[in-house]
Amino acid sequence: MALRAAQSLRLAAAALRSSKSALGAYFRRMCSRMDKPKAVTAAAHKLARLIYTMLTKGQEYTDQGQDYYEERYRQRVLRALSQRAAKLGMQMVPIAQPA
Repeated sequence: MALRAAQSLRLAAAALRSSKSALGAYFRRMCSRMDKPKAVTAAAHKLARLIYTMLTKGQEYTDQGQDYYEERYRQRVLRALSQRAAKLGMQMVPIAQPA
């Protein structure tokens, strides 16, 4: 039974490749960081955690979309970079965006 569930989750995770959802953006980011089988497993694990939360806590899943996910990821990266710069005694200064 567990093997079938794992296979189903992996199949669903692999289908996220062309999805415009936050989960699709997560899967594509994982694919860029690691080989595809590991990215599929990571996305399947994320799906399993979401399903578990929905079943145990009764929470409904609402997808925020690809743009929301990418903006949050960008903010996390910028915050980590600024903290690292502060540890090195430096400060990040944003450049003007071309119009």
